[in-house]
Amino acid sequence: MTSADKRLWAEELLQEKYKELGRLPKKEDFDDATRSRIKAFLGPWPRALEAAGLKPKRKRRTGKGG
Repeated sequence: MTSADKRLWAEELLQEKYKELGRLPKKEDFDDATRSRIKAFLGPWPRALEAAGLKPKRKRRTGKGG
């Protein structure tokens, strides 16, 4: 499985869980092994949800405000 295939697998899994639950999937909705794979392929949970298109991408801070 290529890294692109792994990302696609994780994104589709999150999207399917979203449809099943009718809400954003939580880490607790997956077993430990699946959750670890999702995070390994897509990054921290909020970034994984963004990658799957389930959550708007967070705007990056460009510097310290003030």
